[in-house]
Amino acid sequence: MPVIDSDAHVVETEQTWDYMDPGDEKYRPTIVDSPNGDGVKYWKIDGEIRARARGPVAAAGISEKVKRNMVTDDAKRYMEDIPGRIAHMDELGIDVQVLYPTLYIGRMCDSPEAQLALAKSYNRWLADIWKESNGRLRWTCILPLDSMDEAIDQLRWSANHGACGVTMRSIEDERLLIDEYFYPIYEEASNLNIPITVHIGNSNSYIRGLMAKDGIGGTFSGLRLMSVASFHQLITTSTPKKFPNLRWGFIEASSQWLPYAVHDLRRRLETRGRDLEEDVLGAYNIWVTAQTDDNLPDVLNYVSDRHILIGTDYGHQDQSSEIEAIRIMKEDGGLKPSTVDNILGSNATKFYAINL
Repeated sequence: MPVIDSDAHVVETEQTWDYMDPGDEKYRPTIVDSPNGDGVKYWKIDGEIRARARGPVAAAGISEKVKRNMVTDDAKRYMEDIPGRIAHMDELGIDVQVLYPTLYIGRMCDSPEAQLALAKSYNRWLADIWKESNGRLRWTCILPLDSMDEAIDQLRWSANHGACGVTMRSIEDERLLIDEYFYPIYEEASNLNIPITVHIGNSNSYIRGLMAKDGIGGTFSGLRLMSVASFHQLITTSTPKKFPNLRWGFIEASSQWLPYAVHDLRRRLETRGRDLEEDVLGAYNIWVTAQTDDNLPDVLNYVSDRHILIGTDYGHQDQSSEIEAIRIMKEDGGLKPSTVDNILGSNATKFYAINL
């Protein structure tokens, strides 16, 4: 059974935007100095400063402090040394990494034209990475959601070039994932056998700004808690059952929140005369990534071990990151061997439809 890293990352660089159509060059993101003069570089996209360029730094110091390995060198993180990244995967015992974006955790741009130009270039970049890796670096595509016809075109193109998921955020601008506006995407993803992967993220600038007011708990409140809310909304509305062959994943929010959410759903729905299914993740075709320090025995009292995944968060340095997650999961000893096999391989091969 192959070992799948269900949550790894690319960190966007200038090369990401080298795949733009000639007529889209006016939308190319540029790196600019911080307006407050602190020496930090930022991406300027569609006329606005959006996010730090080249992503987080100082992994070694953070790793030492929190006692978790987050260290990856720049060339591998920025996809400037794909053979080196594959070699590192071999060292870590990983057969396939599924790649997620870094910048797209928040709002990238305002105009539909810029959104399309960026999505096309990003997807082409990842397709080249997939090709160079001989299929060991799979990826999730970005769709220009303000232009539905173009979004469907990008979904189809990506599915034919190594994509194994559609990255969506718990809030997409002014819409929740239960909005019927997204139904054409869900229908086409189902037809293509590609899951919707809800990575932590929130592109609603107002909500993110409100949650991050005074710098308190912005990423937790504005990103991670939004994933829990989105999970709750999908089940409350039974949206997944409208697309019975479509798979859904909640990525990088840990699994520790599942007992709370499932318990709340069970109590809440019974007041509406509805019983929550015993195997709630199986009933709604939902998978969730865990972290190595989650209390998985408790989590598995509420959900099936056939719907839990594991990811390293490769390339990032935050509370989700653990480069050695695969080894830790194998050596921990707190779970049945069959459960470990499910989490490391068989669950991910089914969720992402990866055949090796």
